[in-house]
Amino acid sequence: STGAQNDLERSTKIIRKMIMEYGMSENLGLLTLGRKQETVFLGRDLTQDRNYGEEVATAIDKEVRHIVDQCYHKAKELLEKHNKTLHLVAQKLMEKETLEAKEFKDLMEQTGEVEHKG
Repeated sequence: STGAQNDLERSTKIIRKMIMEYGMSENLGLLTLGRKQETVFLGRDLTQDRNYGEEVATAIDKEVRHIVDQCYHKAKELLEKHNKTLHLVAQKLMEKETLEAKEFKDLMEQTGEVEHKG
């Protein structure tokens, strides 16, 4: 699988947990949805029994999509806002492969897009 595919898979899994296990959903509220099955077979993760109907399952899917979309738009907005810094850091990484924290901080300040904090 590609890096982007793995990122999407992992973020979707985290968001689904936020909604179903931790009650972190504006639309569904403070609920814990699904019951964990404690019996784990070799090579398998813990699974969940559905203790909710199709309507709630659809609402969960919509909420996951909504949060993924929000995160995507926020990330895109930040990358566009700090485009100059993004390209400068990418250029340095192409040259050196790694940057020390001080080098990264200096690059961030160099573009003027990020404030120097004494």
